[in-house]
Amino acid sequence: MEIVNEEIQRYAEQHTSPESDLLKKINRDTHANVLRPRMLSGHLQGRVLSMISHMIRPKRVLEIGTYTGYSALCLAEGLAPDGKLITIDINEELEPKVRAHFASVHDKIDYKIGDALQIIPTLTDTFDLVFIDADKSNYTNYFDLVIDKVRPGGFILADNVLWSGKVLNKNPDSDTKVILAFNEKIQRNSQVENVVLPIRDGIMMIRKLSL
Repeated sequence: MEIVNEEIQRYAEQHTSPESDLLKKINRDTHANVLRPRMLSGHLQGRVLSMISHMIRPKRVLEIGTYTGYSALCLAEGLAPDGKLITIDINEELEPKVRAHFASVHDKIDYKIGDALQIIPTLTDTFDLVFIDADKSNYTNYFDLVIDKVRPGGFILADNVLWSGKVLNKNPDSDTKVILAFNEKIQRNSQVENVVLPIRDGIMMIRKLSL
């Protein structure tokens, strides 16, 4: 199910700043050679992530779910001069490809292979921006692990929260129920304010309040 009309999507992309040559290369290579290329953020969402990062100018970013590195590179574009992005992924088969993609900014990106549920508790950084885009079954767990590591006023972005429009189904499947539960959890959380952006598959933008 397409959330946004295909022609509107195309028009939006045509009136959005272009991808870099590296991002175009990753986009093409992912669709040609990697399983489940729909997981790639792509042109429009990638520019949104870059724009948000430029607005925040984060010193520390955490990404949960690297895939082929496209979104990490977009988020890294807005880093403060002394900033660093930590990105975690469990798929070691993609590691050589992703490290090659990160070669030009390897000093800005700390790429960790392993289980994010085990790695996140070991991180001592305070994050300005977190992007959750990994296995949906653990979205709630990831949020619970990172919320105390986000500075007051900092942001968490969660991808795929509209789940191809399946969140509207009257009889949701098990995967959709996980997304619905996460969305309701955020909506009820008094620590944050949030807005769902109907971009691509839906991005939940969450700001941690200063309580």
